Amino acid sequence: MTSAAYIPLSGGRHFKQLLRRAISISCRQYSSRLQFSDIIERCDKWYFSTTYDLSNPIFNKVLIANRGEIACRVIRTCRRVGISTVAVYSDIDSQSLHVKMADEAVCIGPPPSKESYLRGDKILQACLDTGAQAVHPGYGFLSENNAFCKLLTDNGIVFLGPPPGAITSMGDKIESKRIAQTAGVNVIPGYDGEVQSDHEAVSIARDLGYPVMIKASAGGGGKGMRIAWNDDDVIQGFRFSQQEALSSFGDGRLLLEKYIEEPRHIEIQVLCDTHGNAIHLNERECSIQRRNQKVIEEAPSTIVDPPMRESMGKQAIQLAQSVGYHSAGTVEFLVDKNKHFYFLEMNTRLQVEHPITEYITGIDIVYQMLRIGAGLPLEHSQDEVSLRGHAIECRVYAEDPYRNFGLPSVGRLHRYREPPALGNAVRVDTGVEEGAEISIHYDSLI
Repeated sequence: MTSAAYIPLSGGRHFKQLLRRAISISCRQYSSRLQFSDIIERCDKWYFSTTYDLSNPIFNKVLIANRGEIACRVIRTCRRVGISTVAVYSDIDSQSLHVKMADEAVCIGPPPSKESYLRGDKILQACLDTGAQAVHPGYGFLSENNAFCKLLTDNGIVFLGPPPGAITSMGDKIESKRIAQTAGVNVIPGYDGEVQSDHEAVSIARDLGYPVMIKASAGGGGKGMRIAWNDDDVIQGFRFSQQEALSSFGDGRLLLEKYIEEPRHIEIQVLCDTHGNAIHLNERECSIQRRNQKVIEEAPSTIVDPPMRESMGKQAIQLAQSVGYHSAGTVEFLVDKNKHFYFLEMNTRLQVEHPITEYITGIDIVYQMLRIGAGLPLEHSQDEVSLRGHAIECRVYAEDPYRNFGLPSVGRLHRYREPPALGNAVRVDTGVEEGAEISIHYDSLI
């Protein structure tokens, strides 16, 4: 509960030492006299090689439609380039760090997300009341909601993300796979369509050959997914996956794919502007997961060589451009033991793990999103994207060990200390401070 949210590391000969240090500080309390803002300022001076244009602010005011760490992260870049910020908060978040950091703050409702952070109408009204010209959605909540994107756009407010059509196309696993195939992207062998029943699923699984993966078409976060090794597993997995998909997403459609054994989860960060330009920012590996959710991320991946990186990056860009994508996005792939890679999904938002990509490239991704949202062309070409050093991100959660780590460990953070900067080798992205409250209403990632 007292650990920082992210601990990406970069280093040469000291890398192993720093890695051991990162792992140890995620499991114990640590002390530092530096405050959050001090650490961030010191790290950012070394961390980003981005040149910020301070002479002409891209926007005068940006509202961040999120909370916690990601809201603080966006505020930092906005502050750096002279953009005023507006935070939104629920009643329980009134003393949160992101509220204190923003220039203005607007209460949008009670603690439950469906009554506050998921209320697009209230966020729109906050924009109108404060004069915010653009909205950064962060991740989660409304970040991949095409209706919210359209609502803002229709009211003359810039959504700092992709257009509604791209969100819709990539948000449906069945549709996105079809689009990927058309765009010349490698896809996992499977049934090209919606599986109607458990009996049909068995027939398809036999044709594909076991093992197979049952997936929710509208899924994410590992929900609605089951591995099946035989007919009985398919029948049982189909029913459980469908129930979970309906409960989590209100959409029970399922698809069936060949299960990739000994997989590695590799994703490519892309940036696309509204002028037809697109680049990739190398890869991240996210293979260390728990309950199908990422815990440790690494950049670059140790299994990706330059030719493979070029090929994956090319296919990621092809997919993004095929749906008219603009802004930051991530194309995820599964890599088998023979280093064949297959399209998994596209996340049409900023990722939790974006800091390690910023570490190895020196590019401030949030700043690029602001520029793209303002209609400016990309300021980097593919040849200018560097790959410097190595970075690891550790997600730190406040979870209840007496409930199988399934729920937030709620209560006050009585003691909170961030790790020392270690010569600018550690970056901490956090949304909490000592005295903050961990609530049952939100994700346990701190």
